[in-house]
Amino acid sequence: QVQPFESGGGLVQTGDSLKLACEINTRILSPHTVGWFRQAPGKEREFVAAVNAPRGDTRVAAFAQDRFAISRDGAMKVVTLIIRDLKPDDAAIYYCAVDSRNFLSEVPSEYTFWGQGTQVIVSS
Repeated sequence: QVQPFESGGGLVQTGDSLKLACEINTRILSPHTVGWFRQAPGKEREFVAAVNAPRGDTRVAAFAQDRFAISRDGAMKVVTLIIRDLKPDDAAIYYCAVDSRNFLSEVPSEYTFWGQGTQVIVSS
């Protein structure tokens, strides 16, 4: 069973940077996608960024292109999301998920395996 585990969330100040990590409990040898999503209270879960294997192609949501960056290690067991210049609107639970296809989907329901999430709180 594939299990992602997120870490790196916490309380930060507006303007800070934050590095979130998604560690997957097993190396997945077949093509797949690891995506980051976020969900703020009372809002829908929204796509942030994704990276696929084996090519390492990435997709970043339009709102995230200026301040968010996604990267992976070579085995894609750890996928990192860096957020710069944090804003109060970035406060959310950030989730990592795995899709068994390498399509860089932005649709949450197309991802099979989900982590428990890591909470980001932004104080102004």
